[in-house]
Amino acid sequence: MRSHLLTVVVTVLLFTSCATLSRNGVGRVKYYTIESERLPKEFNGFTFAFLSDTHYPSKFTRKRLARLVRKLRESQPQMILLGGDYVTSDEYANELFDSISSVKTPHGIYAVLGNHEYSRTSLIKECMEQYGIYLLDDKHVNIISGASYIAIAGVRNPFKVDENYLYKTNSVSDSLFTILLSHTPDYAEDTDVQADMVLSGHTHGGQVSLFGLYTPVTNSRYGPRFNRGMNYTDASVPVITTTGVGTSRRKVRFCVPSEIVFVRLLSL
Repeated sequence: MRSHLLTVVVTVLLFTSCATLSRNGVGRVKYYTIESERLPKEFNGFTFAFLSDTHYPSKFTRKRLARLVRKLRESQPQMILLGGDYVTSDEYANELFDSISSVKTPHGIYAVLGNHEYSRTSLIKECMEQYGIYLLDDKHVNIISGASYIAIAGVRNPFKVDENYLYKTNSVSDSLFTILLSHTPDYAEDTDVQADMVLSGHTHGGQVSLFGLYTPVTNSRYGPRFNRGMNYTDASVPVITTTGVGTSRRKVRFCVPSEIVFVRLLSL
């Protein structure tokens, strides 16, 4: 009897630790702090949201989208960054970008493409332009605060390193604190990126993990190294890889909750 009870308790605890709640439209909200001497004092405390791999609707339903939008509004980020892989079918693009763009931020919304957009680039670009989302298609923009500014850069296709090797082609000054958006985290290690931090998705955190001890599928040539969370390249560049919002291929998550990310910048 005691053995049976213990088994039930352990099972419940494990299930609870791996369950995906949806009060915010996602399983969890993760917060990171990046400290840097290169960050201008005017940006001390600057906070932004990052979300990727919505694959809308997949497991990310209309109800969850509404909850996520509400969470973003409540959190009042100063800008929103999007990491690619947005919809499962073209018919959902307008609904997704309309909802996300309804969250008004002082410094706008910026995005890159994911591998699922390469066959529907024109449609995605049109939708983003329609809803005021700026696509960083091998481009960068300067975010201004007071007399200072930082750069947000984006790689169009980080899977073809030979074609866009070194995002320096974006002409970002080395003196600028730079945030780089790359759909896959592998790009940060594959190339000599001159960025202060990299934001990525693509891996989904594997979607399925054996209680955090083993992830069968990583979607990265580096295995679990950049699978999720904040990790560092050999050049000590911090890479934040989100587990994403939606699901791809199979509508399942186990011990890998969906998430949105908030990053706070601190000037040293």
